[in-house]
Amino acid sequence: MLTEVLWKTSDSILVVVVIFLLALSGFFALAETALVRMTRSRAMALQNEKRRGAHALLSLVEHPDEFLNPLLLLILICQLVSATLVGVLAGHLFGTAGVAIATVFEVVVIFVLFEAIPKNFAIQHGVSSALAAAPLVAILMKFWPVRAVSALLLAMARWALKPFGRSEDPSDQAESEIRAMATAAALDHHIDETERDVITGVFELDETMVREVMIPRVDMVCVDATSTAGEALAHALESNRSRLPVLGEDIDDVVGLVTLRHLARAVQEGHADKVLPEIGLVAAHFVPETKRLGQVLQEFRSLKTHLFIVADEYGGTAGIVTLEDVLEEMVGDIEDEHDPESTVKLTDKEKKSIWPKVISGRMNLDDANDEFGLSLPEGSWDTVGGAVLDHSGGIPNVGDVLDMDPYLVEVLEVDGRRVESVRVTLK
Repeated sequence: MLTEVLWKTSDSILVVVVIFLLALSGFFALAETALVRMTRSRAMALQNEKRRGAHALLSLVEHPDEFLNPLLLLILICQLVSATLVGVLAGHLFGTAGVAIATVFEVVVIFVLFEAIPKNFAIQHGVSSALAAAPLVAILMKFWPVRAVSALLLAMARWALKPFGRSEDPSDQAESEIRAMATAAALDHHIDETERDVITGVFELDETMVREVMIPRVDMVCVDATSTAGEALAHALESNRSRLPVLGEDIDDVVGLVTLRHLARAVQEGHADKVLPEIGLVAAHFVPETKRLGQVLQEFRSLKTHLFIVADEYGGTAGIVTLEDVLEEMVGDIEDEHDPESTVKLTDKEKKSIWPKVISGRMNLDDANDEFGLSLPEGSWDTVGGAVLDHSGGIPNVGDVLDMDPYLVEVLEVDGRRVESVRVTLK
């Protein structure tokens, strides 16, 4: 009788221990999945939002190798010990059949209830699971036995992985990954397409050269250094320009800049008849045409200017680039009240589907291909007009049709030696 009581008491204790260990393994499984899936940027955002548990979460996510190995070890210990105890209990209760019963219990119940369900819950409720688990895991990681085991396991893991080369920094997000994240966020309607384009446009700044967005020298609106302040002001107002390059001998001799505000103040103070050097010029800053827009944007900020003179490889003037030109690469076209409005507004889908397509010859070739869904041939030219000139082998006439497989390109407008507009038709 006493033996039976002792057996029942010990079995009850074993049941309690098994339940406790299984609950722990379920919590550890949830914590492992939630913490591993949490990104550093998301954890930083949660901390900025002052969410409870975010501080502990960020400290863990910044060093994932310090918590991952101990968690995996604890999960393994809990499951192995609980499985062993379940086998003992099954043997006590069911005899020789207990082995089969224990096996089924371990495979079905332990896996489903304390492995699959916690991990799937962590996937579906990643933020709340990570915030709830992080403080407890952080406290657990402070105990010296856990820290000692963690250090030992980490050293063993690094030694085993040493032949495979240097480990990657998980906090570093490659450009392609960030682009993919932005696209996925737009598809899931977490951000709109404009915000996605701004994110991807930031990366394009370091891929785009100044010559691809500059206003070419033939389109520059300038004023001679011999002009008076009144004449320059009238020229600026007529051309709707707020900044004008001031030329010395010719367009390759830019001696400075004048601004609309500067000219208006000079005229108001009675200096309308003074030539521009007498009222003072703003220093002109130069950038090479091969410079990347990301670097140019930094120079715009550091020099506190809005316009650069673009120099070619021979030291001549290739054109000008403005702060607006650079920003448009990130956010798209910026139109003000002086820009001519198009009478036809097409959606992105319509641009890619409606034929024929009328395109400005001054448009950047890459932008035209992206915006209209084309695959016009690329080369040493930057604009659609440049591609047409190269393909024609000379200056085409209005009405000329060029075979630029798989398109037929008709020249609609020519200004001197420049192709102003074309009509593109799919063959």
